Amino acid sequence: MRIIPAIDLIDGQCVRLSKGDYNTKKVYNQNPLEVAKAFEAHGIEHLHLVDLDGAKSKHIVNHKVLYDIANQTTLKIDFGGGLKSNEDLRIAFENGAQQITGGSIAVKDAETFTNWLNIYGADKIILGADALDEKVAVSGWQEESKEELLPFIKTYHENGIAYVICTDISKDGMLQGPSFALYEKILKQTPELKLIASGGISKFDELPQLAEMGCEGTIIGKAIYENKISLKQLENYIVSNG
Repeated sequence: MRIIPAIDLIDGQCVRLSKGDYNTKKVYNQNPLEVAKAFEAHGIEHLHLVDLDGAKSKHIVNHKVLYDIANQTTLKIDFGGGLKSNEDLRIAFENGAQQITGGSIAVKDAETFTNWLNIYGADKIILGADALDEKVAVSGWQEESKEELLPFIKTYHENGIAYVICTDISKDGMLQGPSFALYEKILKQTPELKLIASGGISKFDELPQLAEMGCEGTIIGKAIYENKISLKQLENYIVSNG
């Protein structure tokens, strides 16, 4: 299972929110590149970079941070937050993203999102399926859609999506453990899916559980910044599972 630390960006700074609420913003570091280099120094190869300004303004904003991290580390970056147009995608890939995550766009403009999948391929386009009470949320989680989570994932999987990042919003940033039951449900329905668990990771012991369950990757955010999981623990996990 891939270990994927998260850096969430507001005003070019490394922040975390609770349950996606912008009013709960906490700045952990004013220099995201420094944070990314610390991840790299501990053997981490992947990074989930989220443009929260972009999610709010509905177009890419923090592409300079993406460029700096992509050019000054070897991290493989998946980038998301506010990607709405072909131009946004072009900017993200030109600035060093290896993959992009589309969430709201996949709900609101399925045609464009499916088009990206056809042009760039399943290795480059990740479906962001973030949900509250198994209903998909959009626009930086500011609104709930009518889409039911499981059929939403299943339909896109049938249309060629390989990677899905699923966040249970009620768990995100709360450090109370991930949504094991939800991930089990998803993997039971679509066992070939490369499911990336996100939200709520609170301690190291949860990682082997997610791996055992069949998650392809897990995104870890606040648990790292609040020192609930150390980079040394993650380094040892990567080495022992390498």
